[in-house]
Amino acid sequence: MRPTHVMTVMFTMATLATIVIAPLLAAQVFAQSAPMPRPDVEAPEGFRANRTTYSTIMDVLAPTRVRVTDAHLERLEALQLESLWIALGDYRGNYASGFRSTQPGRLVGRAVTMRFLPPRPDVVRALDVLAAEGDWDRRYYARAAEEAGPGDVVVVDLGGTDGNQLFGDMGALGIKLTGANGVIIDGGTRDLAELQGEAFDGFPVFARFFDIQVSRWFGVDYNAPIKVGNAIVLPGDVVVADEGGVIFFPPEIIDEVLESAERNVALEDHERELLIEGQHRFRDVYPLSPALREEWERSRQRP
Repeated sequence: MRPTHVMTVMFTMATLATIVIAPLLAAQVFAQSAPMPRPDVEAPEGFRANRTTYSTIMDVLAPTRVRVTDAHLERLEALQLESLWIALGDYRGNYASGFRSTQPGRLVGRAVTMRFLPPRPDVVRALDVLAAEGDWDRRYYARAAEEAGPGDVVVVDLGGTDGNQLFGDMGALGIKLTGANGVIIDGGTRDLAELQGEAFDGFPVFARFFDIQVSRWFGVDYNAPIKVGNAIVLPGDVVVADEGGVIFFPPEIIDEVLESAERNVALEDHERELLIEGQHRFRDVYPLSPALREEWERSRQRP
């Protein structure tokens, strides 16, 4: 073999060694220097029997999750959904639509959340064990009929239009008798005629669809983060719903939302009055021209 050929072979072998071995050595050095993942902490005895599903998200947010008062809820009742939506700022996207309601009117309250999954034998066995350990009813609507309270709105993640039914009129009646204000189901329910009757006056059920079949899915999370449409719902969230849609927002911003929404309503009322008076052009009234806006601001400051 000629010397040039030998040199070529040696160069090729050295190059291959660099390509193959160098990454392996680098990976070995990285593995030796990289920190090992922190091991999970074993759940203490009795932890899984807690009535509320543990959520690391809720654990972090807990210090800011104030409770919305009944006075707050009364003020929400008087405000148009659109005015509240405008006041939500960064939470405007936390909105869902496409629901049918069994009763006319507004639904306002504090969210009690549930998440359901389709049936699977091993999961069902696990749920039986957990229900026995925690002394709750595996039928989550039955849990709500025992654990919900005045001012609550039961909000259910149940698969949307491709999901399942939550309950019938008996389950709805049980929840109503706790003093809860109503139910929102991202899924379906039964007994439409009964839910539209006088017995449920003032207790609306918002659902994606209504069906005669019985429930088949099973609750897996109670009072944990869920999804309704494209909105995230956390337990304790403020809930406002009507035929136009549903909004969910954190309780810690309730005061600023109410203040902003009430200001928006006052502004629109003033614009409406000016339009009816007919002394200004529409373009100057809606929205208010700078001069008319300044005049309105001054009028709000007068005693």
